[in-house]
Amino acid sequence: MTHGQRQPGFDTLAIHAGQEPDPRTGAVVPPIYQTSTYAQDAVGDPRLGYEYSRSGNPTRDALQECLAALEGGRRALAFASGLAAEDTLLRTVCRPGDHVVIPGDAYGGTYRLFARVAQRWGLEFTPADLSDIDATRAAITPRTRIIWAETPTNPLLGIADIAALAGVAHDHDALLVVDNTFASPYLQQPLAHGADVVVHSTTKYVGGHSDVVGGALVVGDSALGEELAYHQNAMGAVNGPFDAWLTLRGIKTLGIRMERHCDNAERVAEFLLGHPQVSQVLYPGLPEHPGHDVATKQMRRFGGMISFRAAGGEAAALAICNRARLFTLGESLGGVESLIEHPGRMTHASAAGSPLEVPADLVRLSVGIETADDLLADLEQALAR
Repeated sequence: MTHGQRQPGFDTLAIHAGQEPDPRTGAVVPPIYQTSTYAQDAVGDPRLGYEYSRSGNPTRDALQECLAALEGGRRALAFASGLAAEDTLLRTVCRPGDHVVIPGDAYGGTYRLFARVAQRWGLEFTPADLSDIDATRAAITPRTRIIWAETPTNPLLGIADIAALAGVAHDHDALLVVDNTFASPYLQQPLAHGADVVVHSTTKYVGGHSDVVGGALVVGDSALGEELAYHQNAMGAVNGPFDAWLTLRGIKTLGIRMERHCDNAERVAEFLLGHPQVSQVLYPGLPEHPGHDVATKQMRRFGGMISFRAAGGEAAALAICNRARLFTLGESLGGVESLIEHPGRMTHASAAGSPLEVPADLVRLSVGIETADDLLADLEQALAR
């Protein structure tokens, strides 16, 4: 950066990084390059470096440049889903016999990937409470290659200290991978706290409109980025140009959406905290949350995700989910619309009977950007017995 220049702000990067007007037409929004292949000027001389859209596509490149800028990384890679990104990362970094430490309340799909896919080709893993540094150290073995963190976790909203985990990982020559899906790069930038890789399901807050599935990896090390890019192409789980364009469209409003998500979630959390049909509220923005101080240190605000436990047990939790109207009963999260779900029977059913099984009385909310009073009214009627 030359003298007198300043680093653009987050919202400026979200709108402009990787998104210069089209040089041919001047179109303000970069076009969708809906093509599978590219003309070459001579054998081995592709125009502008593009040969085949699995290997590279200008629309996907624009998304990747923007994601890298928002996370403060050197390189970002976009995939067809968050799990495709995770699988590519594991098969790039790990070998049979290696070991990964994962959160004790990891996302159900991540747990399924480790327990029923990666373990079959020899990758071992241990769940641990990553909010407890001593417990994390105790889970590490001589073959540990990755500490895999979520913060906040899905669905129990646990908080892990990214800088502390980075220190532990690096002391053992391991990488710290942080799934930043719940926070988004607007609320938290793990690379700035020492993480090596950031994982996103861009389906969620990054895309933000429940109309596209995607995933991403962002890294701070160029050599690791090159290795991941090789495997991205070799394994082929890339997103298509229209999906990349939709995700990039969603990114433009990420900052302002996250502010509204947080505003609404704070009001919902306070409402639930005093309700007789709720036995516990899990939201890192509450001062009584055990991870509140760490979240305050590493997050801009506390996010739009809330979980709570129904005082009447599983039957009450199911009834609350079924009675909600404005909160749509559905899986996923991070869209402009509010969603409600029962993790034990929906997103985390794959963890049933495992050490990662979630409480049966748990309800998870993805608080959208609707009028807050309408959301509170819907929860009031859903909680009424």
